[in-house]
Amino acid sequence: MHFQRTAASTAVGLAAIALTLAACGQKGGANAGMGGATEVGYVVAQPQTVGLTTELSGRTSAFLVSEVRPQVGGVIKSRLFQEGSIVQAGQSLYQIDPATYQATYNSAAAALAQAQAQATAAKLKADRYKTLVESGAVSKQDNDDAQATAAQTAAAVAVQKAALDTARINLNYTKVAAPITGRIGKSAVTPGALVTASQATPLATVQDLSKIYVDLTQTSAELLKLKQQFASGKLGRTNSATVTLKLEDGSTYPTPGTLEFSDVTVDAGTGSVTLRAVFPNPNGVLLPGMYVRASLTQSVAPSGILIPQTAISRDPKGAATVMLVGAKGPESRPVTLGQTVGDKWLVTSGLQAGDKVIVEGLMKVRPGAPIKAVPAGAAPAAQAQR
Repeated sequence: MHFQRTAASTAVGLAAIALTLAACGQKGGANAGMGGATEVGYVVAQPQTVGLTTELSGRTSAFLVSEVRPQVGGVIKSRLFQEGSIVQAGQSLYQIDPATYQATYNSAAAALAQAQAQATAAKLKADRYKTLVESGAVSKQDNDDAQATAAQTAAAVAVQKAALDTARINLNYTKVAAPITGRIGKSAVTPGALVTASQATPLATVQDLSKIYVDLTQTSAELLKLKQQFASGKLGRTNSATVTLKLEDGSTYPTPGTLEFSDVTVDAGTGSVTLRAVFPNPNGVLLPGMYVRASLTQSVAPSGILIPQTAISRDPKGAATVMLVGAKGPESRPVTLGQTVGDKWLVTSGLQAGDKVIVEGLMKVRPGAPIKAVPAGAAPAAQAQR
């Protein structure tokens, strides 16, 4: 009897525990069904004018380049500059032995003086004969000969003046001058070297680096697509020609440049066109031959919608979708994306003005599940207070 009484008590106790657990389960289920909605943050889609930036690669080149070559031949007597220094236009760089050119100049000057003396005598005689022929003191033939001789000697003076000018020019060319202002490189010759007029090898090279050209390449397909978008009205043209530059080390060049021109022909080998920009280079940071990347605004989306990149999801096929705050809860909608603009995507289709795009709490959102939508930035704060 004692055993039966104990078994009965145990059975009653287990039944009570089971009832208690069932009641707790029902209470928990009721609480789960009445739980709070997921709090999410949204941004409102607003059409705006968006400048579309294109990033292109390119190389730098000097604004002006001049190869220094001699205009006369001779032996280099001295070099008059320091390699790597800044030289001014007209500054003497080399001195060629001027001895033979000085002698030629002196000879031409003497020949001119002789011709001028002969011309003076001939002119005086011609003037006298011109007066005497009127009175019959000299024959007409003698007067004609005197006039012709005066003209010949005057022409001889002109010839000698030209010879003297040539000799002066050649003598001046013995001082090889800098054609432009800029930084000069290493010298290809040393004193004692023999040089010739207009030789193929330059004596040195001067580069003006106060400004730098950046030659950018864009594929002809991209340019054609851009023109088609202009023609269709999808994109507008920008009045800005500003270009920003990113250097090889990833840093941004502090001074913006301007777009100079776009090439009118396509390179047959690469299928690309060249865009040339010019940048101020007061501190000499940019050097010829550097690889750079440039960003320029070539077009404008007149009614573009920008949304944060975090708002974009991908379906199993890889198509872009966004989650919207709908009347009955979250709604998934496919969108078409353009290019990135900073930390945002440009949406070209799929969104309308006023759509509320969920950008915070997306990982917790499921279609049809209850949500509490607040403007982006307020959701984290509200969740932190819970």
